[in-house]
Amino acid sequence: MKVKLLALTLTVTLIFSIFGNVVTYAASFEEEDPDEELAIIEEDEINDVDINNLLTNDLRVSARCAIALDGKTKQILYSQNSNEIVPMASTTKILTALVAINYGNLDREVTISKNAASIRGSTVGYIAGEKIKMRELLYGLLFKSGNDAAIAIAEDIGGSVENFSNIMNDYAKSLGLISSHFESPHGLDSGKHYTTAYDLALLTSKAMENDVFRSICGAKTISKDQYNFTREYNNINKILWKIPNANGVKTGYTGQAGKCLVSSVIYEDRDIIIVVLNCSDRWNVTDKIFKYVSANYCFKTNNVKEIINTSEFINLGTLIEDCDFDYGFRGEGSVEVEVFNPVIDLNSGEIVGKVSFSDGNEELLKQSLTCKSKFTKKDYEEKVLE
Repeated sequence: MKVKLLALTLTVTLIFSIFGNVVTYAASFEEEDPDEELAIIEEDEINDVDINNLLTNDLRVSARCAIALDGKTKQILYSQNSNEIVPMASTTKILTALVAINYGNLDREVTISKNAASIRGSTVGYIAGEKIKMRELLYGLLFKSGNDAAIAIAEDIGGSVENFSNIMNDYAKSLGLISSHFESPHGLDSGKHYTTAYDLALLTSKAMENDVFRSICGAKTISKDQYNFTREYNNINKILWKIPNANGVKTGYTGQAGKCLVSSVIYEDRDIIIVVLNCSDRWNVTDKIFKYVSANYCFKTNNVKEIINTSEFINLGTLIEDCDFDYGFRGEGSVEVEVFNPVIDLNSGEIVGKVSFSDGNEELLKQSLTCKSKFTKKDYEEKVLE
């Protein structure tokens, strides 16, 4: 039995100044994107976005799928077809890199196979028989979108591309990616290789929590002397130059997927993760979505115990673990506390309720409330529910 008790409603009004297609299935399966030839873009290449036109709840962008996600709370800030299953090209390599970091040895020398050296599409240019450390392969993977780096990583960790793909799928499920399937470490078009914009955003938010991944994808250049690499590496991701405080993440392009981009921008002590899939104007569309988020959202942090202590359920604050509730809002919204009626005695760490944020129409974000010590069902009912 669950009793829903509204402990508190906080109304917050957003008042602040403004600072600051149908997919085409092509015959080509190669990843050779002319956008990726030069990393640095000149100022006259940047099309400024009129942010006065972004103060709307009905933003539409020229991408088949798009999403903006708060990497700190996983709150969706903007969505356009974000649950549609589509191909994702080399944004696949976000997962490849994360698996390599978690399962591989960054100092291990990997011998480049003929299979890796002969892969089609975008490559670093590794030669069969070369010995490249795993750390350098990660730079080749994320900086140059090297399919040869992807194959080398897969063969070293999984023994084969097929086995590595199985590892990718298992790892993806552990992260909560329920609408994705991976057949390769590079993302060249294939029948059962797909994801959603939401899954990619969730994956990226998890990847950005990893210090190694974060430091690689956010860098613009790396000299071969820094880690005793075999080559110099320049990042092909133009978003690092286009948006101030951008710190990643990965480009992608194939005939079926179109032009794709997964980005991260540091904003108000969080990463705003932006994904655009099948988007011919991906650089400007990403910029437009980021400006929409920064123009429309205010981010707030409340201590949960302080929220509860202003309600009629003051004693609940003495029973639960102390934590903060972090959320982004626009316009008006409400913070609500829902308390559960337990059927048995409770142990430390067990969930006794939740705090959530709603915009009046739907719940946008929720966080569990857990008890900090063991207590009986009777004590809980007497202290909290009566």
